[in-house]
Amino acid sequence: MRNLLIVCNPARVDAVVAAVELQQNLASTFGIYTISDVDIPGMIKSTLADLPQLEAAVVLGGDGTMLRAAEVAQERDIPLLGVNLGSVGFLSEVERSKISDVIDALVNKTYVIDPRITLGYTVERDGAVIASGWALNEVTVEREKATMVELFLEIDNRPISRWGCDGLICSTPTGSTAYAFSAGGPILWPEVDALVVLPISAHALFSRPLVISPQSKIAVGIESSEAFLSADALRKFALQRGDRVIVTKNPRIIKLAHLKNTLFSDRLVAKFKLPVEGWRGE
Repeated sequence: MRNLLIVCNPARVDAVVAAVELQQNLASTFGIYTISDVDIPGMIKSTLADLPQLEAAVVLGGDGTMLRAAEVAQERDIPLLGVNLGSVGFLSEVERSKISDVIDALVNKTYVIDPRITLGYTVERDGAVIASGWALNEVTVEREKATMVELFLEIDNRPISRWGCDGLICSTPTGSTAYAFSAGGPILWPEVDALVVLPISAHALFSRPLVISPQSKIAVGIESSEAFLSADALRKFALQRGDRVIVTKNPRIIKLAHLKNTLFSDRLVAKFKLPVEGWRGE
């Protein structure tokens, strides 16, 4: 039996409508499961632990829904095919109008896999690891209540800089178009095997984004009384003075699925509505 997971944002009516359409068209081919809080006849609600072997997951929503669905993809090693019902939707390539193409691609298994690297992190306190996790987009160390956090950055066990700042972002190429982009970081093509490190609003002369090797070890020392770790804005942990956050490339990947081979250049132009005709109308 072929099994399919549908993850949708239950707060969006258009996502629920699209989920119903998919269920009605795919029920003859797949067992349809969901972990979203939606009631759709013929769709089986399940927990992550109770899901059967899955072929793929269809995600209906924006990038936030994609990041939540990535929890399943990382655990089950299945591709995520995102239908964008949000605003920008860099992770969700397919638009709502192409649901029929999604159905054909799933039934015939003609979608294209796009592997994306992920980050792994640990939090060390008094020499012991007290927390760990992963991220598809970014791991950030930020201020929560204080006006500023004091952070000390090391790369490959060598000191780089100490900043009083709003925070620090460690990003994958996938995350370079998300929070890191908003903070002034560079956009990396997904095929580029590199990581981005950049401070947020640092009170310093040197606060440039750094593009580093994926084999590098990033260490962030907490020198203020408190700080806050966030991984994809989903996995969070309170930090205190003396903690060290270690970030490295995770050996596990996330498989994004596209209906066909597409160029990131074209997606970049489409998502940001870049004026490719030229500023002078040429």
